[in-house]
Amino acid sequence: MKKFFHIGFSTLILGLFFTSCNDDDDYQTIESIDKIKIDSVKIVNDTMDVFSVQSIKTFSTYPSHCEGFYGYDYIHNDSSSRTVTAYKYITNGPCTQDSYTAASQINFSPQHVGTYTFKFWNGANNYITKTIVVE
Repeated sequence: MKKFFHIGFSTLILGLFFTSCNDDDDYQTIESIDKIKIDSVKIVNDTMDVFSVQSIKTFSTYPSHCEGFYGYDYIHNDSSSRTVTAYKYITNGPCTQDSYTAASQINFSPQHVGTYTFKFWNGANNYITKTIVVE
């Protein structure tokens, strides 16, 4: 019984060693993060109820397939205005240089009645402004 335990344990250790030494580099490393301008914004309903949820879609054009959506910087300027900036990741892998457009989304759930103004960064000091009335 003791011999089986030692053989089983040794096999397990060797299996873990060979598995952990697998040099599989099929992934790409994120090299940097940068702003990406928002080309357009789609808001389905410009009027909504308090505490309801609405998805706001943004569209951006990426210059190559080594880049993609990373996240948003969503700033509450005051109780009714928001500034939204999109960020992209840039990887180090081999990729095609074909540009492509991709959609991302923010889920907006207002907590108060009022008119909310969104400013989406569109490059330099340009913004796409959208308004949602909350009843």
